[in-house]
This record gives sequence, structure tokens and C-alpha cells, in this order.
Amino acid sequence: MKKFIFYLVGIIVIIFLIPVICTSTVKETSVETNDVNNIIPTGIVENNYDYKQYQKVKLLHTKDNSIEELNLDEYLYGVVSAEMPASFNEEALKAQAVVARTYTIYKIKNNNNKHGDAQICDDSGCCQAWISKEDRMSKWPENEREQNWNKILNAVNSTQGKIITYNNEPIDAFFHSNSGGKTEIPINVWGGSGFPYLQVVETSGEENYSQYSSEVTISKEDLTNKMKEKYSDFEIDFNDSNCISILEYTESGRVRTIKIGNKNLSGVEVRTLFNLKSANFEVSIEGDNIKFKVKGYGHGIGMSQTGADSMAKSGSNYEDIIHHFYIGVEIKDM
Repeated sequence: MKKFIFYLVGIIVIIFLIPVICTSTVKETSVETNDVNNIIPTGIVENNYDYKQYQKVKLLHTKDNSIEELNLDEYLYGVVSAEMPASFNEEALKAQAVVARTYTIYKIKNNNNKHGDAQICDDSGCCQAWISKEDRMSKWPENEREQNWNKILNAVNSTQGKIITYNNEPIDAFFHSNSGGKTEIPINVWGGSGFPYLQVVETSGEENYSQYSSEVTISKEDLTNKMKEKYSDFEIDFNDSNCISILEYTESGRVRTIKIGNKNLSGVEVRTLFNLKSANFEVSIEGDNIKFKVKGYGHGIGMSQTGADSMAKSGSNYEDIIHHFYIGVEIKDM
């Protein structure tokens, strides 16, 4: 009888102690409700990837030639928010994040001391655009700032450590605004040898973006003056119906060679000379003016940003987008 009472008392004690123990454990491991710095908003991926190398990026600010050292993904927040509209689909933003991370790692691995002690600069004409969080937020409407920034954070954090490789090496991940329907190969823009993963690919839906088409009109006099600034022996007879004519196109439909007066120029050179958005253009003489009708925006190599958004809106994920624009590549962890 005594043993029975002893066991009964023991069971009762255990029953009462279990809730106390469990409650104590939960309190020790829960986030303090008043610690706002530890609370992650619903749906936001936390940045916790353990980069074994390339943890820091030395960024050259071209405005004042100062160098700032940033954590890799912190740097990428500034790149993605500068290079792609936050209004774009989340899968397009993720693709941009992976492309930007890959481009950064490629630059670091192949550093040629172009920027002195820095590894990359914030000039989009040289490397990648970059903007600080404060400057980026100030340019967005106040009611969109938090949502837009959270989209940028998610794009970078949800693809942490992901880069694009070819033969186990990070690729030179070029990108541009709008391909005009087809991308270009590097040799037609910069010469040199080709990149096997950068080929001509078609992308539908780009015509729905403002970057797809543009026009530049220049007077005959201004065209002549611009040409003479570069070529002192330039001559043109506007009475000749063939004084301006496209002689050859690239595989993507861009202008390879164009005759202007007594000079043959590349489409890329004409793009630069007359400030065209692309080397994919038609040209006509209309009265006292020359009109360039342009398709696309940028050099056309690698990923088209509007093409990526168009694909994402049609259901493609960021991996589909990357494999579309970069041929034979793999997406790997660093």
C-alpha cells in the first residue's frame, strides 16, 4: 500500500512539472517581441550564407574615387536595385542577382588592377551600376519603398551563393536592357575571340517594353560635322540615293557594316557616334534630316533584362531564364 501511494504521488508531481518545464524552454528560445532588429518580416529570406571566399568586395565610387569595402551580398543589393526596376517580376530579379554575383566573382578572379586597389567600380559603362540603399529609397515613391526594397533583398538572399559556371569556372555574365528580340555575340561588338556560352538567342515579349524601340533624327549638316570630326577626309553627296546604305548585317540582325558617304563604318561605331541605343537600326533620309529607327537598348550580349521579365511573367523561374540566355552553363554554389 505504501509503495502504491509513493508511485501515485510521483506521477502527480511529474504531471504538474511537465507544463512548467515546457513553458520555460519555449521562453528561452523565443524572439523577444520588443527586439525589432531580430524580427524578419513575413516572406523575407534572411541572409545567412557562409561565403568561404570572396566575402568582401572593394568598390570604387567613380564620383569621388573613394573605395568602399562591402559584404558581397550587401554590395549586390545596390547592384540589383540600380540595374533592374523593382517592378520587374521576382524571378527576373533573382536572375539579375545571380548574374550580378557571377559578374562580380569573374571580375575579382580576373582582376587586372584596372581600378587600382579596388576590384570593381560603380559605373555601368565599365562594370556594374551600384546605388546605396539611402539613395535608392529616396528615388522610389514613399509608399513603394519598403515593398521594393524587400523584393531586392529576397532576390539576392534567396539565391545566396549561386553563380553561373562554364567548365566549372564563373562566366563573364554580360547583360543589357533589351535585345530587340535577339541577343548578339561578343565578337560583333568588341572583336576578339568568342565565348561559347554567349550565343544568339531569341526572346519574345520584349516589344511590350519602352526600351524596345526608339528614334534618333539628325540633320544632314550635323551628320556631316560629326563625321568630319572623326574623319577629316569625309565626303558625302546627298544627291546620291545610295550615299547612306547598310551593307551587311550580323547573325542577330544588327548592322555589321554601313556606308556613309566615302566611309564604311561598323554598326557599333555608328551607335556610339550618333548616340543610338542599339546597333540594331534602320536608316533613311527624309528631307534635310537622317532618321535612325532603333530596336533594343544596349550591346545585346548575354541576358536581356526585359527579356528576363517577359519570361518570368510567362512562368519561367530564374534558372530557366539563365539557361535561356547563357548556353551550356551550370548554376552552382560558390
